[in-house]
Amino acid sequence: MAVVTPTKIVCVGRNYAKHAAELGNDVPAEPLIFLKPPSAVLAPGAPIVLPRGVGRVDFEGEIGLVIGRRARHVSVDDAWDHVAALAPVNDVTARDLQRADGQWTRAKGFDTFCPVGVPAPVSAVDLGALAVSTRVNGELRQHGSIDEMAFSIPVVIAHISRIMTLEPGDLIATGTPEGIGPLEAGDEVSVEVAGVGTVTNPVVEEVM
Repeated sequence: MAVVTPTKIVCVGRNYAKHAAELGNDVPAEPLIFLKPPSAVLAPGAPIVLPRGVGRVDFEGEIGLVIGRRARHVSVDDAWDHVAALAPVNDVTARDLQRADGQWTRAKGFDTFCPVGVPAPVSAVDLGALAVSTRVNGELRQHGSIDEMAFSIPVVIAHISRIMTLEPGDLIATGTPEGIGPLEAGDEVSVEVAGVGTVTNPVVEEVM
């Protein structure tokens, strides 16, 4: 069973300069957003399924925000007031499809491609110390703090709310730091957000 049930999942691309650079991209002039379907949400411990024939599939550890109050045209100063909780998120990505398609819906949208940890109430989190780390089979692969974000969390929330209404329960994934890499069947991947929690999932091949 999923730990969150969003009406939509809004993700931010290229929000860490070093991650943008490792894929040969520049940081955009404003937050670059895309959607993952709610059907991609995966609970802790459930397996990430590698679809057959899609090529490389990568992990992307991120800080997730669970919206608590309806948000439309929210100001930067008021943005945190609309967040109920935070959670670790893994924005699993079929990298070869992302490059081939030019837009990211297929690459980001497979079932099981959005593991989400148990949300922690925003009131219980030290927001100034937020950082995300990803480990594969216990080996640290990613680490990034909010100080490294090109666009801060309040800026991201305000930007999204000018485009679409955020409903309670909606999930925002705020971008991944450098160090992304491929997953293989038999791996175990963990995304930890400091002071929030960890989501850990095994990786399996698709069985037809």
